[in-house]
Amino acid sequence: MQISVVVPCMNEAESIPHLVERLASSVKPYGDQAEILLVDDGSTDETWSAIQTAREFCAQLRGLRLSANRGHQVALTAGLEAAKGERIFMLDADLQDPPELLGDMMVMMDRGYDVVYGTRRKREGETVFKRVTAWAFYRVLNTMSDVDIPRDTGDFRLVSRKALTAVLSMPERARFVRGMFAWVGFRQIGIEYVRAPRESGETKYPLRKMVRFAIDAMTAFSTKPLKFATRMSFASLGFSGLMMIYVLHSLIVYQTAPGWASIVLVVSLFAGVQLMTLGILGEYIGRLYIEAKNRPLYFVSEDTCRAEVLPLQEMV
Repeated sequence: MQISVVVPCMNEAESIPHLVERLASSVKPYGDQAEILLVDDGSTDETWSAIQTAREFCAQLRGLRLSANRGHQVALTAGLEAAKGERIFMLDADLQDPPELLGDMMVMMDRGYDVVYGTRRKREGETVFKRVTAWAFYRVLNTMSDVDIPRDTGDFRLVSRKALTAVLSMPERARFVRGMFAWVGFRQIGIEYVRAPRESGETKYPLRKMVRFAIDAMTAFSTKPLKFATRMSFASLGFSGLMMIYVLHSLIVYQTAPGWASIVLVVSLFAGVQLMTLGILGEYIGRLYIEAKNRPLYFVSEDTCRAEVLPLQEMV
């Protein structure tokens, strides 16, 4: 198999027909040496039915249905583990990333690159809030991270089997796939493109999920938040020393009784620092707890390439 296309899907029933049409056109030059993997991440609409229907018109299509919603990054991982191609092309089902860019990416990989990722030169059809938060996310992430992660770059990319094998050998539960590909190294290059507006449906990343995704990304590739908590502790200790000198000076020189304002100020300051430090520690401890359980990332409940129910040992 020369090329595998992996697409995680969550409530994308409206997008599936057009998605498969464009993907089939993009992989047509590779004939039966190409496969298209659509991973249904526990959708609650007719996404799985749409995938089964599309398979009747596209022999290269294979559908995987997860037993429950596990999140975009886990669904993407499920598709990557099932992919058989020597090169693996990743994109989202909303068609904001153009599958037609596959040919250009293949040319770049022919030149010796192991990862060819798409860099968003312009984001059409998105709100100002979305563009500003996305801009801030990548810059804050690179400031906090120990790994240089390309800016304005999502999971839209073409990777070699060598790079994919390296990423799949990483056992962590909280997946941040684009960061994992940046961490493994190998030769990488970006291709700029204009990100189109979503053709149908709604975004699957509201503000709550965006914040959770950002926290996962930062804690997965950096210990700087822990170092920041330590620095804040020393800073608060220094501030408390200065406050003690100020209070003693006021009592001796001005003979004034300590006021409630200074007490409230100091208590509020230290309470805030302590809670923030505990929160940062809690994020890392929570990750250790999840990793320690070592549960499978997902289970596959249905596979369009198999009529029978998968045995439990094959459902990972």
